[in-house]
Amino acid sequence: MTFISIAHAQTAIPQGTTEFLNTLLMFGLIFLVFYFLVIRPQQKKLKQHREMLTALRRGDRIVTSGGIISLVTKVVNDQEVVVEIADNVRVRVVRETIARVIAKTEPARIEPVGDQTTGEDTSPALGNADAQGGEATGEGSAAGLKKLLGSRSK
Repeated sequence: MTFISIAHAQTAIPQGTTEFLNTLLMFGLIFLVFYFLVIRPQQKKLKQHREMLTALRRGDRIVTSGGIISLVTKVVNDQEVVVEIADNVRVRVVRETIARVIAKTEPARIEPVGDQTTGEDTSPALGNADAQGGEATGEGSAAGLKKLLGSRSK
């Protein structure tokens, strides 16, 4: 009999408190699922896009968010680049409007000018100067200029 009186003497947990905790727990679980399925992948995608925009350089083929395929001709600053959308048609665009890079250019390789072991200059001469210090004939300089400008010289 004493057991029954002790059981009746204990206070019960209010019913509203457990329902509130269950609801709070359910919202927490839904938020965690939402975070891992939606928010986190989008943050990764934004980070990759930001890295792509900072790595832009002259010669990259890009697609703008408007669908225009163009070639980067000049990087103006952190916010703008100049792109060529047709022959001799250049447009300044904001970097954030670039959707993706189609073709990435390779960074220019710096080749050594002279032989590192002997210290001799092995680079080709740009012209033929005569022994008295006359001017170069220009044959090599035209080839050097053509090489510098590539196939775009007109």
